[in-house]
Amino acid sequence: MRERSQILRHRWLGMLLVVLGLPVQAQVVVKLGTVAPEGSIWHDVLLDMREQWQQLSNGRVELRIYAGGVLGGEDEMIRKMQRRGLDALAISGSGLPLIDSIVDCLHMPLMFESYAELDLVRNALAADLEARFRTRGYEVLSWSEAGWVHFFGKEPVRTPEDLRRLRLWVATGDPANERMARELNFRVVPLPVTDMLTGLQTGLIEVIDVPPLFALLDRSYEAAPYMTDLRFAPLNAATVITVTAWNRIPEQYREPLREVSRQLSVRLREQVDQFERDAIEEMVSRGLRIVAIDETAQQAWQREAEAVYPKLACQREYPELYERVIGMHGARSGAD
Repeated sequence: MRERSQILRHRWLGMLLVVLGLPVQAQVVVKLGTVAPEGSIWHDVLLDMREQWQQLSNGRVELRIYAGGVLGGEDEMIRKMQRRGLDALAISGSGLPLIDSIVDCLHMPLMFESYAELDLVRNALAADLEARFRTRGYEVLSWSEAGWVHFFGKEPVRTPEDLRRLRLWVATGDPANERMARELNFRVVPLPVTDMLTGLQTGLIEVIDVPPLFALLDRSYEAAPYMTDLRFAPLNAATVITVTAWNRIPEQYREPLREVSRQLSVRLREQVDQFERDAIEEMVSRGLRIVAIDETAQQAWQREAEAVYPKLACQREYPELYERVIGMHGARSGAD
């Protein structure tokens, strides 16, 4: 109702300007895609973002949201942005490296133990990350998280050797994650996100690595009812807009729109951790079984993860950033 009244108000304003002989400024429409399902906390934040953009711009900027992957997977939506068929994208860490592999410096497995640690490193690297994205033709509006990646399997997975016996899903269009999995000698099966659940149900894949909130929302935990109690890596996320679309927005609105986007991402960050715990509790009540990891298994995972760090894109392509990340991690470990 509120949205309809705002639209009517802006229509009346436009008619008044015509009657007075004043120029009517065209509305800027920003088309934003996301694989986040409708009704999810990520989609709710985008709806708030749409409303606040309209208010801050006095109706001059309209954000149109295409949720649930209706425009395809993240790789397809990036191609749409490159062809200017889409202006913006709320994108997960699986898709971000397709814009620039520098983001892989935030995705090294078992590097971070908390969102506070992730924030520390990401804030330190933000200027470099955003500058790289800008050279690729994208403005970063905000950073956020999609949760901690866990393994969900048809069988219990306690050790790296357990995982090597099973077929692991990786998202198509995510060459960095696929390369990392292959470096760890996992049996990978690339599939679009939209085909992941079908792959589980048919037995084409036997393990997925997704955040618990995602597993609950798409009910994939029903086909893979064993969740390994291991925070393998944080799944970063961001909202990006093409420089071309950003420059269509009147200059006086750009920074206020970016600022409110970042404020909303902070609110989302505060919610994700609690919602993730709630999601696990809900899935357990419906039959999910948590696979405990003892200290010996934890050490085995850590050794294998650290052994693969030098082979990842971060170290190969951005050695200075890699050393900064390792340095900050070492400082945290020393403090512990």
